Amino acid sequence: MKKIPNIGKKNILVIGDIMLDTYYRGDVQRISPEAPVPVFHKTAEKSMLGGAANVAANLAAADQLVSIMALVGNDKNGEIIRGILEEKGINTDLVVTSRRNTTEKIRLLASYHQQVVRIDAEDTDAISEQECELLLSKLEKTIDRYDLVLVSDYLKGLLTYELTQGVIQVSNQKKIPVIIDVKDSKIEKYKDACLLKPNLKELHDLTGMPVSSDKEIVSASEYLRKTCNCQFVLTTLGAGGMVLVGGETPYFVKSICQEVYDVTGAGDTAFAYLAACIVNHCSMEDAVKFANYAAGIQVSKVGTSCVYWNEIEHFLINGRADEYTRKIVDINSMAELRKRNPDKKIVFTNGCFDILHIGHVRYLYQASLLGDILVVGINSDSSVRRLKGSDRPINADVDRAELIAALAFIDFVVLFEQDTPYELISAVKPDILVKGGDYKSDEVVGKDIVERRGGKLVLIPYVEGKSTTGILRKISCQMDEKVWENKCTV
Repeated sequence: MKKIPNIGKKNILVIGDIMLDTYYRGDVQRISPEAPVPVFHKTAEKSMLGGAANVAANLAAADQLVSIMALVGNDKNGEIIRGILEEKGINTDLVVTSRRNTTEKIRLLASYHQQVVRIDAEDTDAISEQECELLLSKLEKTIDRYDLVLVSDYLKGLLTYELTQGVIQVSNQKKIPVIIDVKDSKIEKYKDACLLKPNLKELHDLTGMPVSSDKEIVSASEYLRKTCNCQFVLTTLGAGGMVLVGGETPYFVKSICQEVYDVTGAGDTAFAYLAACIVNHCSMEDAVKFANYAAGIQVSKVGTSCVYWNEIEHFLINGRADEYTRKIVDINSMAELRKRNPDKKIVFTNGCFDILHIGHVRYLYQASLLGDILVVGINSDSSVRRLKGSDRPINADVDRAELIAALAFIDFVVLFEQDTPYELISAVKPDILVKGGDYKSDEVVGKDIVERRGGKLVLIPYVEGKSTTGILRKISCQMDEKVWENKCTV
């Protein structure tokens, strides 16, 4: 199978424990004089969605219409989670503020993404009877909106037996499938769901059966399926892939991951893409395949993050999963960028970047420091030919775009066909427009668009002695010398 399925926009409700994943990046270079422990020097901080919120984010990345039902605390972390969810276009009308603290997991990452320590701040007490009734009441009023209900259980207190069974019963009455990422060892809690997704440990805890061999895993999965009256059980096997029972025969898929950086959130990503495929009427085998592809791509990233269809498509075509390829987008995506990031400072610059060199890299890095999101416009091949002559570009536009996207500090890369980026700048609506220092202010295309919106133009000096023209001249001279040497030896 080498093709993305026909995926439409379906309404999916995610119910589960949501949390904030906070990452502190830094380095460890010495031991504390107070105790024999490393001193962590923090250099950066980033907040990301975790738990059921990460499932919702991946569903949104899979181009689905997503709502989420959950509890958050009346605290700063709860506000951050709501804000990120809304930025991603996820409906938070069913997110209820509780007296409990919002769950936060803090990870300290040193050099090469090495996790030094994890700090958990959480309240895992079961929700009250009143909170359970409130959530079920909200579900009953809105259930007709949804094509599928996805339950993500992290055992953080939300999904009690009463709430879980209530969700299943309300959904089943409307013939809306419920799929559950399980965590609890109480098997009766998940009775009558459509599909259950345990990992190996969870499968053993739920059934009490051995899970050391393929035969044992299938037997335990089948026992769980029949005991819970489910159609399917999908057991994730870590590096071993996944196995689905419920069809005519067990269906095994092997993991596709080539290099594992971080397993955080891989199960969430797999579950989201499984749901997106099921709700769009893919076969169960295809749904499992694409869930497996998504998980394999996810573990090649650092931290909880999203996987996109174009990354899966790239993997199917090229046989590798590259995080940076999702940065390459078209001009239509830029129209949504400002809407989804109203409070972020967007920086824009552009160029041909025909032969990428250190001058380009330093220039782009300096541009990235001026704001929160850096968008780079790149002239297409036809645009470069019109500007620089028929012998240019040296490198094709798709290659130039991929090289720029591979730089960690670049957020988006957009190819444009026109002679100037004026139309692209109009779509991006940047706060800061950046050009090289040899430009005069009144010569910069798009300056009027930016300044009209209250933004500004910034000129960054080029690195002296570093240019594409200089590199080409040097290559030409060396080739001429080589030709002359060959003539002299004839």
